[in-house]
Amino acid sequence: MHEEHIVTIQDIAQVTHDVRRFRFEKPTGYQFNPGQATEVAINKEGWKEERRPFTFTCLNNDPFLEFTIKIYSDHEGVTNELGKLKVNDQLIIHDVWGAIEYTGPGYFIAGGAGITPFLAILRKLKNENKIADNVLYFSNKTEKDIILKDELTEMMGKNAIYIITDEDTSKYLHGFVNEEFLKKHIKDFSRKFYVCGPPKMVESLNETLVKLGAKPDSVVFEK
Repeated sequence: MHEEHIVTIQDIAQVTHDVRRFRFEKPTGYQFNPGQATEVAINKEGWKEERRPFTFTCLNNDPFLEFTIKIYSDHEGVTNELGKLKVNDQLIIHDVWGAIEYTGPGYFIAGGAGITPFLAILRKLKNENKIADNVLYFSNKTEKDIILKDELTEMMGKNAIYIITDEDTSKYLHGFVNEEFLKKHIKDFSRKFYVCGPPKMVESLNETLVKLGAKPDSVVFEK
């Protein structure tokens, strides 16, 4: 089944200096699980075939669909074009597909825009009062890059832990999420691990987690 829906943007909000939240109409019967994504194109000449995967950051029972997207305005790509869109412009969305699925409490490790698949998962867990046993390690280059920090802190309290790589700061942990970091901060490698971020980060963390004792089938990431 290859669905294609043309949907109208209802609301656009600035989340950080380079991240925007797009809300748009939800086609009748359109369903997804938290962590799932779809391929998106812009309904404009020259862009309709330029599909890119984005994860839904809303919940399935919301009356709208939502993406939270980092806009790369330094090159003429899809996100740069998305950054020019206004309310009432249209997107083309397709079938829902796999990605990251929550299978039990554990550690979420996100790099930059890699937080997006976790947003719907964490929001759903919060609504169901099941978030308490989860810990988030969220790495960003600078403090201003942290996506939805206030909401994440409100949801997770002290279990939302922020790491900054490119700024010296006393407010947050400083450095990279690597083997040394994991050994220092992770108490129990038998738990679930959910990893999302730049491909190199994900690949290296998956290898390191298994090396440190995590079961390969307990490390969940976008394939």
